[in-house]
Amino acid sequence: MHAAAVEIEIRIPDAQSLKDRRQVVRSLLDGARHRFGVSAAEVGGQDTWQSATLGFAVVASEARLVDEQLDAIDRFLWSRPEIEVLDGETHWLA
Repeated sequence: MHAAAVEIEIRIPDAQSLKDRRQVVRSLLDGARHRFGVSAAEVGGQDTWQSATLGFAVVASEARLVDEQLDAIDRFLWSRPEIEVLDGETHWLA
């Protein structure tokens, strides 16, 4: 078994309120869950309007499959015009 978690910091430049921010974050998390079947949550920055830290966890039988899923999540986030990806850190768990 292989597992990894990734933390990704994003900026939401057009968010004018926490409600705007929550809509964008919810859309990203739900999209990743449905598209890739991963665990996803907001893990930081909940009190700021224009930034958030998202966490994604992937488990698979081979490290290659985990890596492919993480790459797909990364591409998914970079393709979203409403956000800017600021930073990301991957933690291999097994």
